[in-house]
Amino acid sequence: MSYNPAISEPKWQTAWDEAGVFTATRDDSKPKYYVLEMFPYPSGRIHMGHVRNYTMGDVVARYKSSCGFSVLHPMGWDAFGMPAENAAMEQGGHPKDWTYANIAVMKDQMKPLGLSIDWSREFATCDPEYYGQQQAMFLDMMDAGLVYRKSAQVNWDPVDMTVLANEQVIDGKGWRSGADVERRELTQWFFRISDFADDLLAGLDGLKDWPEKVRLMQANWIGQSRGLQFAFSTVDAPEGYDRLEVYTTRPDTLMGASFAAISADHPLAKYLERHDPKIADFVAECRKIGTTAEALETAEKRGMDTGIRVRHPFDTSWELPVYIANFILMDYGTGAIFGCPAHDARDFEFAQKYGLPIDPVFQPVDEGIPPGAYVPPKTETVRYIRGFAGDEIQTGDAAVAAAIAFCEANGVGRGVTNYRLRDWGLSRQRYWGCPIPVVHCDACGTVPERKENLPVRLPDDVTFDQPGNPLDRHPTWRDVPCPSCAAPAKRETDTMDTFVDSSWYFARFTAPRSVTPTGDDTAYWMNVDQYIGGVEHAILHLLYSRFFCRAMHKTGHLPASAQEPFNALFTQGMVTHEIYMTRDAQNRPVYHLPEDVIDGRTREGVPVEVIPSAKMSKSKKNVVDPMSIIAGFGADTARWFVMSDSPPERDVEWTASGAEASGKFLTRIWRIADEISRETTPANDDDGTLARASARAIIDVTQGIEGFAFNKSVAKLYEFANAIAKSKAGAGAKRDAMSVMAQLLSPFVPHLAEEVWSMLGHEGLVATAAWPKADPALLVEDTVTLPIQINGKRRAELTVPADMPKEEIERMVLADETVLRFLDGAAPKKLIVVPGRIVNVVA
Repeated sequence: MSYNPAISEPKWQTAWDEAGVFTATRDDSKPKYYVLEMFPYPSGRIHMGHVRNYTMGDVVARYKSSCGFSVLHPMGWDAFGMPAENAAMEQGGHPKDWTYANIAVMKDQMKPLGLSIDWSREFATCDPEYYGQQQAMFLDMMDAGLVYRKSAQVNWDPVDMTVLANEQVIDGKGWRSGADVERRELTQWFFRISDFADDLLAGLDGLKDWPEKVRLMQANWIGQSRGLQFAFSTVDAPEGYDRLEVYTTRPDTLMGASFAAISADHPLAKYLERHDPKIADFVAECRKIGTTAEALETAEKRGMDTGIRVRHPFDTSWELPVYIANFILMDYGTGAIFGCPAHDARDFEFAQKYGLPIDPVFQPVDEGIPPGAYVPPKTETVRYIRGFAGDEIQTGDAAVAAAIAFCEANGVGRGVTNYRLRDWGLSRQRYWGCPIPVVHCDACGTVPERKENLPVRLPDDVTFDQPGNPLDRHPTWRDVPCPSCAAPAKRETDTMDTFVDSSWYFARFTAPRSVTPTGDDTAYWMNVDQYIGGVEHAILHLLYSRFFCRAMHKTGHLPASAQEPFNALFTQGMVTHEIYMTRDAQNRPVYHLPEDVIDGRTREGVPVEVIPSAKMSKSKKNVVDPMSIIAGFGADTARWFVMSDSPPERDVEWTASGAEASGKFLTRIWRIADEISRETTPANDDDGTLARASARAIIDVTQGIEGFAFNKSVAKLYEFANAIAKSKAGAGAKRDAMSVMAQLLSPFVPHLAEEVWSMLGHEGLVATAAWPKADPALLVEDTVTLPIQINGKRRAELTVPADMPKEEIERMVLADETVLRFLDGAAPKKLIVVPGRIVNVVA
C-alpha cells in the first residue's frame, strides 16, 4: 500500500465540497478575513505563475479559517478586452464564445489544485449581471460630477483601431499590434481621478502593509510638485496671444532661461499650423510620437522656431525665442515651458542643437562650473551665481521656495501645486467591453440611459470581417430613441477600458448576486485584508482601484472605511525555467519545450543551448504545464514546490529534480504516518522531547505564515518531519506529533494532510480543525549549552540546567578539562559568565 495522489486528491476535494467547507458565511460573532488574489484573464491555460499565486492565497485562507475567522476567498475572471476580439478576427467565431470556453477550461484546470475558493461567488466581468451594475455606477458617477466628456489627444493604434492607454504603448508601438502609435484628437470619456490626487497621495502613508516600492511607484505616478505659474508677454504674436502661461518646478533657474517652448497641441501651435504649411508639417511629425512622457523623453529632441519672442519678466529687454518642441506634453502644467539648458539635460540637448545660450544659475559649492548640464537633486546644497537674492549657498528646495516668494512679491505669477496624474480616459473603440450607458441626441445632447433599461447589453450578432468597432456599424443596436425626448438618437459606441472592470470586482465579490452594485454584506467583508498579485500592477490597477473606492463611497456604494480597498498587499515573484534553444539553417533561434529535451539534446539528438532561468514564456517555450505535473506527481507536489525553495517575493526556478524531490518528501510523510498509525510502542522518556519539538514547530510554522515567509515554514516542516521519523517516543506521543504535523501541513498540502489526519483516526476534516496551540511550558528549555571562550576563541562548551546559578556555572567551568589545560595550574585573570549565552575565560 502506498500514497496515490490521483485517488486521494479528488476524494478530499469531493469531501470539502459536500461539507461546504469553503462557502463564505457572514458570522458577526467571528472576526472576518478577506483574502484575494488578482483575478486572471481567461487566456485558456493556467501556468505555474497562477499555481504559485493562488497557492499563496490558499495558504493564508486555510490558516485564517483554522484560526477561527470567517474567511472570504473568491475567484472570478477579468474577461473583457482585445485578445478575445483578436481571436474572433483571426479564428472566426465570437469573443463571447471564445471567452466562456476559456473560462470553462481554466476552471477545470484550477479545480484539481484543491484551492479553498468559494466558487458560488464566481463571476466574469463580461457577465451582463456584472457590467450592468458597473453601468449603474457609471450613471451615479455622472450625477456626482466624477465623469465627463471632452476632446483630447490620445494614443491611436491604426491596426487595432482603438485608443491605447499610455502604458499600452511600448517604444512607440501598440502593445498587441506592434503598429506605430499615432496621436489623434478624439472626444473621450474621463473619470476625474485628478480631483483625488492629493487624497490618493496622502492615503499612501496609511498603507503600512504594502511594499515600500509599490507605495513609492504610486507616489511618483501621482507626481506632486510645487512650482511657479506665470506668464511671459509676447512679441510679434498673433492677436489674442499676447501672453504665454508657463508652469515650472524650478523657478530658481529663471535667470538662466534661454528659450521658451510650447507643445505641438498648444492653442498657439494649433493657430500657427493653420497659417503656416511648414509649421503644419512639423506639428504633424510631432504627433506621430506617443503621448507618454517616456516616449517624448526618449525621442530625438526637435523644435521649430515660431518667430515669436517673449519678454523675460525681470528684464523686458531680454527676449527669448519661442519654439514648438516635440518633447512637451500639453496635459501637464500649461503645455508651455521655459528652457534653462545649464540645468536640464533635455534643454541642454535642445540648446546645443539649435545654438541657444547656456547660462548657469548655480554651481557646486567648492567647484567650478561643470561641463554639460549640471542637474543636482533639489536637496543638494549649491552656490547660486544668478539667484534672486544674489550670490548665496543654499539647497535647491530652499531656493525654489525663495524664488516663488520673490516672484509673488513682485507680481510675477503665483505658487502652484501640480500633479503628474492625469484624468483617466476610459473610452475604447472596440466591441468586447462594457458599453458606456449614454445616448447622443441632437436635441438633448448627451443623455444618460435610464437605470431601468440596464444592462445595456452587447449585441451578439456582430462580425469582425472588417477593421474598426462593430458597434459603429450595428444600426439596430446603435439607433435608439432618446431616453429624454424619444426622438431618434444614437448610443455611445465606445466601450469602457477594462481597467474599470477590475477596479471594483473585489467589492462585488462581497455581494455577487445583489441587484445593486454592492449589498448588505459589503460593509462586513470589506476591506480586502490580504491582496496578492504581480508587481506589474503596482501602478494603474491599484491606483484605479483606490480611486474607484473613493468614487463608490461618494456615490453611496461603499462605506467610508472602504475607501482604501486593500489593507495589506503582497507582490509575489515569478516562476522561471531554463530556455532550451537550437538554431535553424538561417541561424535563427528555435525554442524547445522542456519535455522535448533529454540529457541536453532534442528528441532528434541535436545539442541545445541552455539559457539561464527566465520568466516562463509561451514564445520561448520554457513553460511547464501544471496539468502534467498534477497528473504525474499530484497537486500537492506542485503546491509544495512553489512554496518551498524561494522567499515568495522572489522568483522561483522550476526544475524537474525539485518537483521530484517534493513528491518524494510528501510520500515519506504518508509513509511515516502509516507506520505511526500501526505502532504500539509504550510511553517513555522521549515523549517529552517530541512534544517540545511539536510546540516549537507550531510556533515556527505559524510565524512563517503570518510573516509571508512560506519557505521558512516549509523548512521547519522538513525539520519536524525528521524529528518525528527519528524519535524513539511512544506511539501516543508520535500520534500526537503526527496530528500536529497534519494540521501544520494542511494550508500547504491539504490533500495529504487530510489523508494523514484520517489515517490517525481523527473524526471530521483537518480543514475544519482548529489551528494547534503550543503549550508555553514546552517552549521553556530545561537545559542550555554555553560556549566557553578562552582568550577570545571558542574552545569548549558546557551543558547546564537553564536555571543554574551563576556561581555553580563558574565552579563547573573551572573543573572543565579544557579550561584546566589552558590555565596550567594558574587562576584565571577573568571569568565572565553571561547566563544563557556564553562563558569567557581570560587565562
